[in-house]
Amino acid sequence: MATWNLDKAHSEIEFKVRHMMISSVKGQFNDFDITVNSPTEDIVNAVIEVSIQTDSINTKNEQRDKHLKSPDFFDIENFKKIAFQSTEIKKVSDAEFTLVGNLTIKEVTKPTTFQVEFGGVAKDPWGNKKIGYTVTGKINREEFGLTWNAALETGGVMVSEDVKFQADIQFILSEN
Repeated sequence: MATWNLDKAHSEIEFKVRHMMISSVKGQFNDFDITVNSPTEDIVNAVIEVSIQTDSINTKNEQRDKHLKSPDFFDIENFKKIAFQSTEIKKVSDAEFTLVGNLTIKEVTKPTTFQVEFGGVAKDPWGNKKIGYTVTGKINREEFGLTWNAALETGGVMVSEDVKFQADIQFILSEN
């Protein structure tokens, strides 16, 4: 069994959403964990679990972060985490995969698909085997109960329904 532990110092989960239909606002989650268990070192055989602490959201704007943590969006008092559980990993090419699983936000679970790009395998200066991936995807936030919005007098809405994600993640092989 191959267990890959998240290298938190070299991993990040970021998101981007259109604001006022004219530009994008970026943010990240600072506290998350990802476990990868596989009977081999091949990701196609892996089971992947992700847990993101909702109160770790950070858009570099205290007022906006407070609003995102409120019941209008993530309601962090009642919903402490975002979760993802893989159900299938499909190999597209040697460096590309499709990750399918169940994403849960505010107790709403939906099947979700992400694209995965294999970054490579390397040994660090201490002899640890590391592996890297970039995961990208998009969800409709309203499908998960994140429905707050405001109409603009010029047309359109304050916040787009679509949220794009990118995770740049690195793992260390655990010697079981």
